[in-house]
Amino acid sequence: MRVTLLGTGDAIGTPKIGCSCPVCTFARANGRQRLRSATLVEVGEKHILVDTGPDLRAQLLAAGSPHIDAVVWTHGHYDHFMGYGEFYRVQKVPPVYAAAPTMEYAGSVFSFLPLEEHIVEPYRPFLLFGAEITLFPVNHPPMPTYGVRVEHEGKVLALTADTNAQIPRASKECLSGADLLVLDAIVPDGFTITKHMNYADALRLAEELAPAEFRCTHASHLLPWDTPHLAVDMEQFDL
Repeated sequence: MRVTLLGTGDAIGTPKIGCSCPVCTFARANGRQRLRSATLVEVGEKHILVDTGPDLRAQLLAAGSPHIDAVVWTHGHYDHFMGYGEFYRVQKVPPVYAAAPTMEYAGSVFSFLPLEEHIVEPYRPFLLFGAEITLFPVNHPPMPTYGVRVEHEGKVLALTADTNAQIPRASKECLSGADLLVLDAIVPDGFTITKHMNYADALRLAEELAPAEFRCTHASHLLPWDTPHLAVDMEQFDL
């Protein structure tokens, strides 16, 4: 299983439009970006996207224009699903797997597409191209939001989607012991955002969950580029 973190930024991305902070200034000077949320999971010859953020066209071109065979949505926020429209007249529109609240909201936006919907029950694994995938609730009030666990040939990817640190115990079990753990960490320690973890929250959770490797994602422009464990766009992992 190969995992590519196509987008590791928050809803506004980095550099932020109109911002002259050191992180954004460095990004513009050095051609760095944090695009919005999307993760490419390759299972054999098949390609699965976890989330389809609004930068999807540029991300898929950077990844070599893979044919996408299926999409998993974590929740119905703009920066996590809106890029699905990029499949229009590009390839056969891939089927989407999501929990009922996500599908009801995000799916309605794409009524102009022949959307093949698969409603997923939380905590109930389903098979997709030989991989076992589980959606599980996290805590991103007020939007119903789900993390994703992908297991294939004994290797595990676990990611939180957007969440604060108050994650249900059963969901922590889905996140624990992964070969690669990807965690929401939107701001540095010392900042509090009720819907997200800050960097210190993410480090504490990673220590509790004991992955082989972990990355912090969904980063805002407030997080410096050299922050340890911080994911970067197009980073790849062979699990």
